[in-house]
Amino acid sequence: MEAYENLQFQPITEEDIAVLTEIMTRAFDLDTQQFLGQAKGGPTGYDTGEFIRKWALESPTQSYKVLLDKKVIGAVIVWINENNENYLGNLFVDPLLENRGIGLAIWRYIEQKYPNTKKWLTDTPGYSKRNHHFYVNKCGFKIVKIVNPMNREDEMYVLEKEM
Repeated sequence: MEAYENLQFQPITEEDIAVLTEIMTRAFDLDTQQFLGQAKGGPTGYDTGEFIRKWALESPTQSYKVLLDKKVIGAVIVWINENNENYLGNLFVDPLLENRGIGLAIWRYIEQKYPNTKKWLTDTPGYSKRNHHFYVNKCGFKIVKIVNPMNREDEMYVLEKEM
C-alpha cells in the first residue's frame, strides 16, 4: 500500500468491483441528475461493474482504489505509455466526500508517482461543469478540443496538461 497525504492507494482487484461500482454509480448519476436532469447516466457498464472490470483489470492500465481511514472512497485509472504521454482514464470520489480536496490529492499522487510524464491527456463530458472546474482550475489542464460541440448529451471536452 502506498500513502499520499491522508489517503492510501492499492491496486484494484476483482474483490473491489462491487464497492467501486456503487461509488462510481453515485458519482456519475449525481452529475447526470445535476447537469442533464436525468436520473441515471454514465459510460457503458459504469453501474454494473463491467466498466471497472474492463478498464481496471482487463486493460494495460495502472488502477488504484483510494482509501481514507481504511475505507474505499474512490479510484483512479491511468494508462502509462512508452512515449511518456499518459492518459487519465478515470478518477472518481464518493460524492459524500466531494469538495474536501480529495480529488486533487489523488491527482497530485498520480503526478508524483509518474514523474517522467511529458503530457497528461484526458476527456470529460461537456455537461459535467464540475469536472471542467476541477481539471482546468485545480489540476492545470487546458481544454484543447470539443468533440460534438453543442450536443448536450454527447459533447466531450478533450484536455491536456504539459508537464
